[in-house]
Amino acid sequence: MNRQQQRILVLGAGAVGGYFGGRLLEKGCDVTFLVRPRRKKQLVEQGLVIRSIHGDYRSPVRAITAGEKAGPFDIVLLSVKAYHLEQALPTIRPYVSDQTWILPLLNGIVHLDRLKREFSPDRVLGGLCFIETTLTEQGEVEQYSRRHDLVFGELDRRETDRIRRLEELFRGARIQARASNDILREMWNKYIFISTFSGITSLMNSSIGPVLQSGYGTEITRRLLEEIVRVARGKEPSLHEGTADQTYSTIRHLEPTMKSSMLRDIEKNMPVEADHLHGALIRMAPEGVDLPLLKTVFSFLKTYESRLQSK
Repeated sequence: MNRQQQRILVLGAGAVGGYFGGRLLEKGCDVTFLVRPRRKKQLVEQGLVIRSIHGDYRSPVRAITAGEKAGPFDIVLLSVKAYHLEQALPTIRPYVSDQTWILPLLNGIVHLDRLKREFSPDRVLGGLCFIETTLTEQGEVEQYSRRHDLVFGELDRRETDRIRRLEELFRGARIQARASNDILREMWNKYIFISTFSGITSLMNSSIGPVLQSGYGTEITRRLLEEIVRVARGKEPSLHEGTADQTYSTIRHLEPTMKSSMLRDIEKNMPVEADHLHGALIRMAPEGVDLPLLKTVFSFLKTYESRLQSK
């Protein structure tokens, strides 16, 4: 890889990819966005627009659609929803060489195995982000919360030259980026939180405050969390014994008005990541493990998806 100029391909210029890709572009990095034709038209006409408490930004961008000649790229930043991953893989394949690093920011865990099969294990890094951001109908990225964190690391916990290179890449950009020497554990911690939080708020069709204040809301939330942690610790032994308590404390201290992005998607009649998040946990569980609340959440989400598809 050319040390002087790392070429970055961001798959998608939506809320997450648009924000992190835009911040790298703002720093002066070589960034290309691989997008759908409608989004490319928006970007050509108005540029990439970010409105954020950390500073607004507007700039022309280099955007391509699937099949256009470009690359190969040194780094591919994957920020798509999990249900779009399968159709996205063939579109990025022409832009990936045997020297390209793949940095996924998807929720969950199971996408890692899929990416390893597609691109080989040594190309794939672990990654996650913490950010509340939306893409408006006008195609502008809006981000109004303090957190805009991006975490990355080697899946085998090694400290490598490419991790140091990524640290250099993100240094100076208007985001909070850091390397992790235990990225899998951090990804699992986020997975546990998001599966519990999205599951309970979607099931109850409510922000978290009324759920916890209802008659049995705290008990149901805690039991769902414990089911998820039981599965997670069976797959990732490095998770701490206090993981459930720590996650529950985080949920209890959320703003009462906070909704999960999954619930917001349901309110907009959009697809959800049921199979990738809750369904994957059920499939991971050893036979005979009782998961009544997790299965209730998953059944609710699949019923919602069925209604959505029938419209």
